[in-house]
Order: sequence, then structure tokens, then C-alpha cells
Amino acid sequence: MSFFSKLFGGNKGSSKQQPEQPKILGEEEYHGYLIQAIEYKQGDELLLAGNIIKQVGQITKSQQFIRSDRMINKEQALTASLAKGRQIIDQNGDHIFSNDA
Repeated sequence: MSFFSKLFGGNKGSSKQQPEQPKILGEEEYHGYLIQAIEYKQGDELLLAGNIIKQVGQITKSQQFIRSDRMINKEQALTASLAKGRQIIDQNGDHIFSNDA
């Protein structure tokens, strides 16, 4: 593949690889929400990151959070991410999913 093809995305049809999905370290249900701690690597460290998900009728609403806190192992990232998810829910409730939040 030529330099320009790589640069401008040529030959995309030949690759069937899907983008890598973030690894879920753990989940917790909290006040009707599902909190997922996700693995978000930056170098050798993990950032505090997760998803907050709520099913409203037939619609699944989701909001991702990423903080600058750095963890050295997956257990720390799991514990801190679930705690941060609970804090966000307690502070914001369903406003998490509004465009103004």
C-alpha cells in the first residue's frame, strides 16, 4: 500500500478488523443505573473511566466518563471507577444524559 493510500484511508474495504472495544473491568447496578468500569490505558497506567447506562422504556441511554486520575492496576481502576460512577449518579441523576450536563 502506498504512502498516500495509508494517509488518506485507501484500501479500507480489504480489512475486516473491527475497532477494539474497551475491556469492561466490572459492573455494578446502582439506583436503577448500570455502572461499568472500563479499562482505559495511557502508557503503563490506567485512567479512571467508565460508562453509566440506564434503560428508559425501549431506549438505552449511556454516558461515558474519563477522569485524569491514574491507577497502577486493574483492581484500583475498578474500585475507583465504580465509586466515581456512584458519585456522578448521586450528584446528577438523570441530568447525566441531557446535553447540558
